[in-house]
Amino acid sequence: MNDYGGEFWNNRYSADDFIYGIKPNNFFKASLKKSNPGKILMLGEGEGRNAVFAAAQGWKVDAVDFSEIAKEKALILAKENSVMINYTVSNLKDFKFNPNTYDAVGYIFAHINSSLRSIVHPGITNTLKVGGHLILEVFEKSQLGRTSGGPQNFDMLYSIDELKNDFKSMKFISLEKKETLLDEGEPHQGKAIVVRLIAQKV
Repeated sequence: MNDYGGEFWNNRYSADDFIYGIKPNNFFKASLKKSNPGKILMLGEGEGRNAVFAAAQGWKVDAVDFSEIAKEKALILAKENSVMINYTVSNLKDFKFNPNTYDAVGYIFAHINSSLRSIVHPGITNTLKVGGHLILEVFEKSQLGRTSGGPQNFDMLYSIDELKNDFKSMKFISLEKKETLLDEGEPHQGKAIVVRLIAQKV
């Protein structure tokens, strides 16, 4: 998800295969397994790999992305795995974050510019129930110039300090910058610098 808009992502997702694969993100998978199932919101969910995993673990899943084609593929993946997900097509700028609704929010490689983050990040805090968790993995700013994934736009990459500030009202369970080895379809391959965050609404 980035400044290119829905048409860019519709074109990218138009391939027959799932461009980021069908397996969940490893950090998301490990983190979600530590929580009891409830209701989760998946932001910038794309083709549905993480949403389908959550549903298979017993979570009630709402997903949002601004690509119609991504939704179609996500629903196909859900059907193939005999689970249900509720998928909304919307720009995150226009998405309504209903207050005190979710037990968890998944935010996996959802890269948006800083002006949009000023809307979305407070929305995440608002939509979580007290005690609910944010599970986030994004590319760190030093990922710029690497070919292993992420936008080549410094403003759309993240730093620990920015995330600390944006979610300062929450309790940080873990927050780290890490080099990891990605194997998530053709766009996410090789060593990458990421930020991983788990935070709880208090």
